[in-house]
Amino acid sequence: MKLLALETSADTASVALALGSHTLVRQGGAPGTHARILLGWVSELLAEAECALSHLDGIAFSAGPGSFTGLRLAISVAQGLASGSDLPLVAVPTFEALALAQGDGQYLVCVDARMSEVYSGLLVVDGERIESYPDIRVGKPDLLPRPPGDLSEWSGCGSGFALPAVADLPWIASLAEVRAGAAAHAREVARLGQRQLAAGRITDAALATPLYVRDKVASTTAERLAAGGRA
Repeated sequence: MKLLALETSADTASVALALGSHTLVRQGGAPGTHARILLGWVSELLAEAECALSHLDGIAFSAGPGSFTGLRLAISVAQGLASGSDLPLVAVPTFEALALAQGDGQYLVCVDARMSEVYSGLLVVDGERIESYPDIRVGKPDLLPRPPGDLSEWSGCGSGFALPAVADLPWIASLAEVRAGAAAHAREVARLGQRQLAAGRITDAALATPLYVRDKVASTTAERLAAGGRA
């Protein structure tokens, strides 16, 4: 199965071209630069693989939650490529891709959502099988869900753990480990996308939407001032 995967929800963007068990990757950039480099990477990978876009079986994108601008970029590029080549789209949950990259284990995933909030979720990885419970949520760091049972059997991963409001929670130190630098990558988006495509879990390009978790995307001036920010 040949699948193109896009991930732009994190600070660093990545593109992967999965060719069966072999995967080609491009990664890098910084917030604000992803839109300038994404299509170039796609062209480079297709040229390296000597593969035309129309020869792919589908396109996967990291659906969220994550940066609003990043999510919109990945989905718009995926929609454009899919529509022009009549390819199916696969929406891959960002947290599943992030957890899969960590290997087998139980994870509290926590990602900076800006606006003094974090996205969070509990996921268990067992080989290629991922279980997520309960639903992914967004809220203040002090409302971060504490994993059930023995905390030493859980690890934390995601940019949210770099925030002092999360790192200073008294029970965080009881986790097995914390990987604040962990982020979703197109490589795992491709792995999950291949499975979803094989199972027929595809999305119509015209109907594809990101998983925002929350509807509000910016704070008002009053809210920023109340939080100690600038007008």
